[in-house]
Amino acid sequence: MRSALLLTLFASLGATLVPSEAAAPLGVQPGLTATDGPPDLQLQAAPSLNTGVRRALSALPGDVRVGVLVCDAQSGQVLETLRPDDGFVPASTMKLVTAAAVLAERGGAQAAWTTELTVPAAQLGRADVTALTLRGSGDPTLAVAGGPYSLQALARQAYAHGVRVVGQVRLADQALDPQSWKALPLGVPMTALRLSEWHHRPPATAQEAHARLGAALNAQLRAAGIEVRSAEVGRAAPQRPYTPPVKRDDRGRPLPPEPVPLRFRPEQGVASVRSASPARVLAETLRPSDNLRAEELLATLAARPAGSGTLSGALARERSLLRRLGADLSGVVLADGSGLSRDNRLSPRVLAQLLRAMYVLPWPAQSPARPQDALPANLYRTRGNAFIEALPQAGTGEEVPEHDGRGGTLARRLLGTRLDVRAKTGTLPGVSALAGYVTAHSGRPLVFVLMMNGPETAPLLTLREVQDQMVQAIAEAH
Repeated sequence: MRSALLLTLFASLGATLVPSEAAAPLGVQPGLTATDGPPDLQLQAAPSLNTGVRRALSALPGDVRVGVLVCDAQSGQVLETLRPDDGFVPASTMKLVTAAAVLAERGGAQAAWTTELTVPAAQLGRADVTALTLRGSGDPTLAVAGGPYSLQALARQAYAHGVRVVGQVRLADQALDPQSWKALPLGVPMTALRLSEWHHRPPATAQEAHARLGAALNAQLRAAGIEVRSAEVGRAAPQRPYTPPVKRDDRGRPLPPEPVPLRFRPEQGVASVRSASPARVLAETLRPSDNLRAEELLATLAARPAGSGTLSGALARERSLLRRLGADLSGVVLADGSGLSRDNRLSPRVLAQLLRAMYVLPWPAQSPARPQDALPANLYRTRGNAFIEALPQAGTGEEVPEHDGRGGTLARRLLGTRLDVRAKTGTLPGVSALAGYVTAHSGRPLVFVLMMNGPETAPLLTLREVQDQMVQAIAEAH
């Protein structure tokens, strides 16, 4: 279902951000036809930068390299460029790729992660079971208690299902290979089962994560009235597919397979909980530019069985998304989900292709049945765009130390300009970037990507000020 939706999107986007005269529609792949989309718009010659943008750029130190791409969010028409295909260190604008890949993998903002408790199939319906196994999606939003997506809710469901005694709690945490994530700059292990309470004090090792999660589940089971006989936390036994023996009749003809013996049947669920929309955690990641959350979200792309369980597998799935958008990946390097690594490389064009695709496919952020989750009444809310609404919004003026409000890392930027700017910042020593959306003075929604790479001594405040002036000039010119 999700694959069909994505193929339909990428086949119908139509307008391109490619530089050659042999341009192909954005996201159209061999064997697909672009239908019902806007006409193909080729970039015949690099449009010059408008006077206001050139004036702003003149204030930059000469050793800062700049990349720019501005396009119409609706048609894809490229309006302004500067080094659009050069590779830049993107810093935290890498989180845009991570967030888009998570939405694509989940099938949109209406989807969710799930976590469940299972028992051996032969023991389903019994009050006394040998093991209760926790299985999950690897997402970072499962809580210990206090909400519907929690260990507490699972324990209460298991009790209501009739479970009263458990020999041992087990964790199905083999869905990720923690060793493959050790090279991340954060140095925090990614594990297949996580708790939201770990955010401010994450486990230092996979073994610590296993022990802490098991202890938390044991405590919630006991609080729900379920006896847990062993304090030792086990691991789920691997699921081995059962192939029934072929039996034949007296004429040698194969007989219908017999029922699978109970000891070979997979485990059966006794409790299941569903997370809130991923749009919520995307906002909690993108607005404050939360590096740990970004790496945790990247890890969900790797979880087995859909993924390989490895960091490289998760990054490959991100590359696959960009490839389906028709991006030229020859200079693209994806090293992490947060953008902390200086090994990452993205071009303004690749980021612009991603941003336009996320504009065209809004993925509604909330269900009409939940008006309390409604988003602000503005251009993107009207379109129901979960991705754009999760971005920081410039000029909100919030005084929040960790930038965790609506404005996030843009709260104090572009103050007083009255511009509707939703964008992701990116900052490392010598690196500053800003990429997202601005509503031009004409009312035209634009995608813009501004990337700046210089020596580590480059004045970041100057780079940000120049970016803000460029955004204002872009909005005025179009």
